[in-house]
This record gives sequence, C-alpha cells and structure tokens, in this order.
Amino acid sequence: MPRAREPKNRITRAQANRFSEALQSQLSDLEAEIQEYEALKAGDFAFGQLKEVAKLPRQLIRARIARGLSQRELADRLGLKEQQVQRYEASDYASASFGRIRDVVSALGMEGDHTSLADEGNTR
Repeated sequence: MPRAREPKNRITRAQANRFSEALQSQLSDLEAEIQEYEALKAGDFAFGQLKEVAKLPRQLIRARIARGLSQRELADRLGLKEQQVQRYEASDYASASFGRIRDVVSALGMEGDHTSLADEGNTR
C-alpha cells in the first residue's frame, strides 16, 4: 500500500525573519524585566511613592474638575450611571477596583501624565 505524502512544513524566508524579529523583541522585553527585578532585589525602589497612592482619589476628582467634566460626563465616558461616579467620589473611590481606577485615569486623559501626585494640588 503506497504511503501518502506527508506535507512539508516549510516557511518562507520572510516568515522566518518575522518570527526571528518577534523572538528578539520578546528576548529584549524579558531582559529588561530581569534587569528591573534585579534592581528591585537590590533595594532600588522609591518607597516614598507608595505614600502618593493615598492622594489618588482626591487627584482624580481634581482632574475631572480641571478637565471641565461633570460627574455625568465622566460617567458617560466610562459607560456608567452618574450615581456610580457620585458614589466613587463620595467614598474616595474606596469601592472602585484597580481596573476601574485605571479606566477613570484613561477617561480623564491622564495616561501620559507623569507629573508626581505630590506636585499636584499642594494647596491643602
């Protein structure tokens, strides 16, 4: 009985190049993560930044106001009801998940804002 020909799994040079580039990119990312991990293990971390997290709820409220958005407008951007934004702000975002806080930051256009929280709103 004749044996059926098995298909040859060949890739083109272009495919091989793209695969190689993807692997190099992943390798570079992993090397950067290892370098960061090693620095953290060596104690290279700005622990003072953790104190800044406590200021985040007030900063979100201030950012909303500074952007000229009402609670309703922010809620619309988030796909929520206005009452939910009111509850978040009244409770300093205590019931908001980390993912939701990230959504608020994004809706306020703050993703690229690398200004320290300590530098903002020091009027209090």
